[in-house]
Amino acid sequence: MSSILSDASSTSSTPGAATPTATITLHGRAIVGGVAEGEALVTRERISGWGGIDPRTGTVIETRHELRGVSFAGKVLVFPGAKGSSGWSGQFHIARIAGMAPAAMLFNEMTTKMALGAVVTHAPSVTDFDRDPLSVIETGDWVRVDGETGTVTVTKRQDPTDLPLPNG
Repeated sequence: MSSILSDASSTSSTPGAATPTATITLHGRAIVGGVAEGEALVTRERISGWGGIDPRTGTVIETRHELRGVSFAGKVLVFPGAKGSSGWSGQFHIARIAGMAPAAMLFNEMTTKMALGAVVTHAPSVTDFDRDPLSVIETGDWVRVDGETGTVTVTKRQDPTDLPLPNG
């Protein structure tokens, strides 16, 4: 499997102006089918379900976690995998019922806990990538996950300094 790096053009808010954006395609093993897209939320730390998230808000509450206080609801969650007890999947299931689950999940480490969590969350999920998603995707990138084919398309966020100044 190979990844592709290409330049595409997207139109900015200034008429006639185009700003180049990098698009990266990753290929992996599909775990849960479906297609979803959204803003990436990336962490290099594993996430604990039981005691590590508040499923009612989709927020990481683990005391020393780098995402503490940040919600993953509706985002493409990019992380190494699960940690902690088998209660992990139950917490993510509750998040789904509450409407606070991630839109999709991309992870490096497949475990039974992770597999069950992905299934009960009903979020398109992919693992076993041709490139490490943690080294390619950054928080704020726009990510489209095809859980049927295992294809992940990443549109790199624009650097705010590259955006046109507002008129005025």
